[in-house]
Amino acid sequence: MALNPEIILKAKAAFEQKCFQLLIDAYHICLTEKIIHLDWNENDISSEIHKSIKENPLRKKWKVSTNVEADIPKDIQKVKGFADKFPRIDFRLTTFSKNEEYEYFFEAKNLRQNDSALKRRYISTGIDNFVSKKYENGSLVGYLLEGKTVNTINGINSLIIKDKRDSEILNPKSHKLLKESYFESNHSEIGILKHFIFNFTNISV
Repeated sequence: MALNPEIILKAKAAFEQKCFQLLIDAYHICLTEKIIHLDWNENDISSEIHKSIKENPLRKKWKVSTNVEADIPKDIQKVKGFADKFPRIDFRLTTFSKNEEYEYFFEAKNLRQNDSALKRRYISTGIDNFVSKKYENGSLVGYLLEGKTVNTINGINSLIIKDKRDSEILNPKSHKLLKESYFESNHSEIGILKHFIFNFTNISV
């Protein structure tokens, strides 16, 4: 028997919050253990975040599977090489509940306050990939490697405003697990997109 749509929505929302906790717990571990280097690529940082997610006892308790650089199958013509055209996203977390599979995705981008190219890339291959639904059912994670969070977000918003997309700027919001570095943007195509900014600037040894 099919589950009530309202029950499915509640289950999805509950799973989303579990994914947030696993991700943020991993971030805090990386800060505490000073694992991250400020010259690392995105995939280097994501690899350490993923390792901490896998080792979190809550992941096993909640029966959550996770992998990095996941393919997202899409409806594309199936000719030789079609799988290479699937979009790839940094984190995929999944679980099963009452015969339903729930998925959640995170796309990660490096950020530096004084690097306009990285901020533009955050928009064009981060925000816009969700807005276009190339990526779905997920959130963005910014790895801040230089500068201040507020100045970096202001820089991203300046570019969005320059593109005449004022209604899509990132706004600070409160989140019980990460109040100072959590933002939301609103998009007519998809509604609210969540942004987590992980500040690693004080981690250097």
